[in-house]
Amino acid sequence: MSTDPQEGRGTAKIRIDKWLWQARFFKSRSLAAGVVSAGHVRVNGQRAAKTSAAVGPGDVLTFPQGGRIRVIRIGAIGVRRGPATEAQALYEDLEPGPPEPNDSPPIQRDEGNARPTKRDRRKLDLDRRRALE
Repeated sequence: MSTDPQEGRGTAKIRIDKWLWQARFFKSRSLAAGVVSAGHVRVNGQRAAKTSAAVGPGDVLTFPQGGRIRVIRIGAIGVRRGPATEAQALYEDLEPGPPEPNDSPPIQRDEGNARPTKRDRRKLDLDRRRALE
């Protein structure tokens, strides 16, 4: 008798929040569940309504992560949350390429002034917000 819980089901499936956590897209399973329950995750173009939605190999996920939108195809179901190299083998990244670099020049400061002024800080924050959009 086999101890594999996925055997005999035809196609292996796993909860979407658990898979996102195992593939190391989120630091905790509760963070992954929060993104799914807020309606920010799409499975094959359809919004995932519940954290218990089942996903399997071949499904395409679209979700926000760190100020950018990730588009990935599930390649395998993980057995555990292992090291990053093991997690990267679970999916294929479908994004066209790396994010475009920020074209604005860095703020010029005097040689003796290492810390930015309040005005410089506001400009830095504005540039960072524009880069995320």
